[in-house]
Amino acid sequence: MINGISMGGVIGARSEAIYSKSSAPRAKSILVLFAGGGQSQFETWDPKPHAPVEIRGAFGSIQTRVPGVRFCEHLPRLANLADRFCVFRSMSHDDLDHGTACYLTLTGRHHTLKSANPLPSGNDHPSLSSVYGYVRPAKGLPFSSVNLNGPLLIPSMPGPGQDGGFLGKGPAPSCVGDPMKPLASAMGIENIVDLSAVRIDGRRVLVRKVDALRASIETGTNTNEWDYQTEKAYSLLRSSRLKTALDISSELSSNIDRYGDNRTGRACLLGRRMIEAGVPWVTVFLNHSIRGQDDHPDSPEWYGWDTHNDIFQSLKHQLLPSFDKAFSALIEDMSNRGLLRDTLVVCLGEFGRAPLVALEKRFSGATPGRKHWASAYSMVALGAGVCGGSVIGETDRFGGSVQSNRATPADVAATMFDAIGVDPHGTFTDNQGRVIQLTEGTPIRSWWSGK
Repeated sequence: MINGISMGGVIGARSEAIYSKSSAPRAKSILVLFAGGGQSQFETWDPKPHAPVEIRGAFGSIQTRVPGVRFCEHLPRLANLADRFCVFRSMSHDDLDHGTACYLTLTGRHHTLKSANPLPSGNDHPSLSSVYGYVRPAKGLPFSSVNLNGPLLIPSMPGPGQDGGFLGKGPAPSCVGDPMKPLASAMGIENIVDLSAVRIDGRRVLVRKVDALRASIETGTNTNEWDYQTEKAYSLLRSSRLKTALDISSELSSNIDRYGDNRTGRACLLGRRMIEAGVPWVTVFLNHSIRGQDDHPDSPEWYGWDTHNDIFQSLKHQLLPSFDKAFSALIEDMSNRGLLRDTLVVCLGEFGRAPLVALEKRFSGATPGRKHWASAYSMVALGAGVCGGSVIGETDRFGGSVQSNRATPADVAATMFDAIGVDPHGTFTDNQGRVIQLTEGTPIRSWWSGK
């Protein structure tokens, strides 16, 4: 077996993944909030107020609703909701660049390269959402998973690990781009939301004819990817349930404002609506670029968490306010609607930031920031019975190394499958006849025990 793949096995059964017998409550859905670029643990969930200033940084910390637990001073809303979620402070791995670290987090597997920024490939492992869609196809929906506010740009091209990889485009998540745009435009097709089903079918047939003609002219051109994505887009537009979920015009303006009328806020709001519509696996990219501020410094929508320089200005004025507002609104909204009873929500990035504030000359910006740091970082989990108000794991006094409860992205992957009722150590057979284990990790049961 190499990288979880056995080259033997029986060709035929799509899935040998059995239902999990976990002690964790069974979730019906997974909602992933992905902070691409590497969210700093010091300026969010694991501040070090007693460390030297070059380590603790320029921000102070505030007391949360949980006695003895402190967050960054610029997360006041989330500090007031700290009793509703679990902070997990002991994430760790050894991949130090965005492309392959994002791949590791979104697929649960190491890339064949390490600490690199490769382009997506048909040989990639599929995203966790794609694997779920392959072994547990949704009933009554055109797809089992959706990516919102994607694809994630690293920093200007989509990174690997967001699609179906070697499983192809069939089980891959449908991708809705800029949530500030009309639905069809956000999905990369012309705005036909208001057309009748008959006219939508007519447009679909026309697209197929054009594609067939193009394929006959452009010898060797593979149109499968376009076909799959177009079919998914049209299927979504024909699904009244999903089309309604993605149309936030029915939301009260006060609720839109509560989340934030920007890409981050609307993506989180759409994430709640897609869960409510029955989509079992939803990934919200909190920012669509890991570091778009280099080229778009005056556009808040482009800011990502890769803050090599100007970290305190970027966090204080752009990233933390929108994150605090959107995530807190999501928690309260889902709680009020009863959605947290059977939805596991996880919020994480691909790694954290270094325990040293310093200026990096090869990056944009005039003031210091923090380098990549994968040895120790934090994430948050809630819903589906997760123990609210708990803090699991510990880092050293400088926040640079894990002292207890170490876990990896593979463990998070196993935890999500376990929670949604799929054996993380079960297997599936891909379309090449290879028998593949779902994950290489171990479920993190402490999220439910609180210790």
